Amino acid sequence: MKKPVLNVADVELKPMVTGLPPELEGTFGGARMGQIGMVVGAQKLGYNITSVPPGRRAFPQHSHRANEEMFFVLEGTGEARIGDQRYPIAKGDVIACPPGGPDTAHQIINTGTTELRYLAVSTKIAPEVCEYPDSKKVGVMVEPGFRFLTRAGESAGYWDGEPPVDN
Repeated sequence: MKKPVLNVADVELKPMVTGLPPELEGTFGGARMGQIGMVVGAQKLGYNITSVPPGRRAFPQHSHRANEEMFFVLEGTGEARIGDQRYPIAKGDVIACPPGGPDTAHQIINTGTTELRYLAVSTKIAPEVCEYPDSKKVGVMVEPGFRFLTRAGESAGYWDGEPPVDN
């Protein structure tokens, strides 16, 4: 069994996104994440520390159909964008993000002048369907490592491209 205790000060933060198009660098670039759940042997929950520089965000606004997330702000200030509402957040705040559709779509934005750091906790139900209301994308994720993204309305029919039966 892995050691089930890890101090958050010992979590190694690594860059999250590389190769962003230049137009997105000023919005998403610079966020870092450090895994905790896998390190301490968690099985049904995933957790990490996410660090976001001022003026940036770590993820596009998205909702989960299967998984629930919770965020605990460790330091800094910002804004939680949930559905079409925005809520100020600061050290000590807990943010609940249950599964659902556009009304539960969420995004954390660093609106402060210092690093925003939070603990993210999530169930690990697979397969997962995520929706991205800003870009109209839909994603399907299946562990381990399979991810498919498309735009709503751009899918193929179930029988599209299938060959006729050989007689």
